[in-house]
Amino acid sequence: MVAVSIDGLTKTFGRKRALNGVSLEIPAGEMVALIGASGSGKSTLIRHIAGLERGDAGCIAIHGREIQSAGRLSGEARDMRRSIGVIFQQFNLVDRLPVITNVLVGFLGQINRLRGTLGFFSRNEKHIAMRALHRVGICEQARQRASTLSGGQQQRAAIARALVQGARLMLADEPIASLDPASARRVMEILAGINKEDGMTVVVSLHQVEYARRYCPRTIAMKDGAVVYDGPSVALDTAFLKELYGEASDELILPDAPVSDQPRERPVVAIGSGAPALATA
Repeated sequence: MVAVSIDGLTKTFGRKRALNGVSLEIPAGEMVALIGASGSGKSTLIRHIAGLERGDAGCIAIHGREIQSAGRLSGEARDMRRSIGVIFQQFNLVDRLPVITNVLVGFLGQINRLRGTLGFFSRNEKHIAMRALHRVGICEQARQRASTLSGGQQQRAAIARALVQGARLMLADEPIASLDPASARRVMEILAGINKEDGMTVVVSLHQVEYARRYCPRTIAMKDGAVVYDGPSVALDTAFLKELYGEASDELILPDAPVSDQPRERPVVAIGSGAPALATA
């Protein structure tokens, strides 16, 4: 099954073309990195896939169901969002509430509105939330206020909330951008573990390509709102990134990224196309 299908997605903000005819498919169960320099369209694409933004043209289908088309959200969009977990760079936790309560928020789309408004959760729901916190390694912090957690711990709580939600598709928008290297690796390991153990489709937007090479078999690279590469992450060496992004590649490369001066075949996607074609650099 195809988890995400996008055909000709276009979005303009004022005079800026944020998305330029994006077309791609992501099969269910894949872990895919979405990379690009600042302003390339990564976050905009994530928000459109999640049904949080409407495109000007084109369509998006999630697990075979259309969530938006030709600038309009489907009548099923709200229901479909329940199966889409979204992790943001800013964590989106309520600082004054305990961690366990923040995680239980993931149930709000599954329980009646009155119970959700009053914060009444069943013993079983609390048990599921604790299991999710245990899985991401912070069950001991369950009763702490969210504001007392480190950035890495807060991001793990956000992942636990998405697990409780019962998401089939996980969208992570630069989830490690504000974390130290150790916390960033831990978050990426958790996402990779969820993908491998649960078969959940994971799309993670990353600002530094070394994490894509390390954790994601496939990378989709964006530039000026268009897909310019779609293929194996291992092909994204420093030399190739410079071909794609020029000077802007500096913000995507970690110091330990390998440099290759050997020619190789790389699948390259032309702007606005969803079908890879082979090219030799």
